[in-house]
Amino acid sequence: MTSEPPAPPPFEAVLYPNSSLGPYAAATVILVFAAICGAIGCVFALAGAWPVTGFLGADILLLAIAFVVVRRQARRREEIRLDATGLWVRRIAPDGREERLRLEPYWVRVQLEEPSPTSARLWLRSHGRRLRVGAFLTAEECRGLARALDRALLAYR
Repeated sequence: MTSEPPAPPPFEAVLYPNSSLGPYAAATVILVFAAICGAIGCVFALAGAWPVTGFLGADILLLAIAFVVVRRQARRREEIRLDATGLWVRRIAPDGREERLRLEPYWVRVQLEEPSPTSARLWLRSHGRRLRVGAFLTAEECRGLARALDRALLAYR
C-alpha cells in the first residue's frame, strides 16, 4: 500500500518583521552603552555634577525598554495560504493571540497602494471589505508578494 503524499498548496507565505538585531547582539549593545554611560557618569560625579549620573542611568533603562519592545513586536507573524478550501489569512500577535480569516478566492482582488516609491500597502479586497496584509513589509517585499499572490489567485480561478 503506497499512499501518495498530499499535494502542496498552490500558495503559502509566512510574513514576519525583519529582526536585524538578535538577543545577544542587543544585550551587547546595551552593555557597551552602559559601560560608556558609566564612565561618563563617573567623570561627572567626580566633577561634582552627580545628578547627571541619574540621567545617564535613565538613558540606559530607556534603551533597554526600547529593545524589549522591538523584540516583542518582532514575534508577530502573518500566514497566507491558498488551498482547495479557500484563501486563509492567519495573524499571530506578539502575545500569541491568533486571528483567522477565510476569503473566497474567486472574489478576492489584490490591491497594491504605493503612496511613494519607498512605501507600499497591500490589501486583499472582497465583497466591499479590505484586509491589509504585511503592514511591516518593505515596499519591494509588498510588490513581490502582490505579484505572487495575484498569480496564484489567477491560476486558482
